[in-house]
Amino acid sequence: MTSTSTIVTARSQKPAPASSAAEPAAPPEFVDDRPPVDDIFDTTYAEKEGAKPPMRLVWRNIVLMAALHLSAVYAVILVPFAKPLTWLWAAFCFLLSALGVTAGAHRLWSHRSYTASTPLKVFLAISNSMAFQNHIYEWARDHRVHHKFSETDADPHNAKRGFFFSHVGWLMVRKHPDVIEKGKKLDLSDLKADPVVMFQRKYYKPSVVLMCFVLPTFVPWYYWGETFWTAYFVAAILRYTLVLNATWLVNSAAHMFGNRPYDIFINPRENRFVAFGAIGEGFHNYHHTFPYDYSTSEYGWRGNLTTFFIDTMCWLGLASNCKKVSQEVILARRRRTGDGSIRSG
Repeated sequence: MTSTSTIVTARSQKPAPASSAAEPAAPPEFVDDRPPVDDIFDTTYAEKEGAKPPMRLVWRNIVLMAALHLSAVYAVILVPFAKPLTWLWAAFCFLLSALGVTAGAHRLWSHRSYTASTPLKVFLAISNSMAFQNHIYEWARDHRVHHKFSETDADPHNAKRGFFFSHVGWLMVRKHPDVIEKGKKLDLSDLKADPVVMFQRKYYKPSVVLMCFVLPTFVPWYYWGETFWTAYFVAAILRYTLVLNATWLVNSAAHMFGNRPYDIFINPRENRFVAFGAIGEGFHNYHHTFPYDYSTSEYGWRGNLTTFFIDTMCWLGLASNCKKVSQEVILARRRRTGDGSIRSG
């Protein structure tokens, strides 16, 4: 059994129509006495009038992204020639990398939706370095900005700027000034006070070289005689590229394609394909409606490998205090602001 708490109030990103049916509340089993995470949509924010600032390309990132994806295409050609153990190792590294983002940078550090022991934090930080998607501090900061100013100029990967921009284009241009301005104003004291986050931030570059490229290449080459070339392109480059795109699909596809059973007034959608690729992060309409829920879904383990991982860590005593929305609150919210695509019971 996991240690969970029932959240008293369902938080929303945008104002919803008034309803005569109040959302029921239940007393929490766990009270987080730290300041709340600054990840709730800011209804007072207004985009600046007038012309948008000119788009400034970051050519270094454009060249690196192009080279990475061309290398990944080449790696696909090598896959049939790789040893089966190399396939399994690449899949294992994919899972570790993904957990470093989903269970680590996202659910633990961005939203603080559960509590992790120091050994679990260290494991997730190492896995996050294997994912190579910016260090935890920067990832969590940008993600909180994304929730607080979703689909506006202050959103780092604003989906209203198109699929390509929200998927990868936002990494190829300079950030909009509002993204930088709002990011500087967030309360990130909890991240600064976490020694694991600060240690990873300090030693991020060498940790990425070791975990994202050296280790995935070395193990197949040394332990079962895979060629160094194949090990590098399949277990390092192809695996890394797949993890990147699985994460990016949460920013792009899950903001454009799917239903909105919890809140039709926000853009994020429920996308089962994305949930599969991003090991549970595609239930995005639910997540933006209830960003503090550790499961990012009301369905537990169904299509949500990250939730299974966190629950396992709770069973092992390495995690606790998982924040969860009560079923009564979920049903009330569906009836009040959902699109009716899921029967409310």
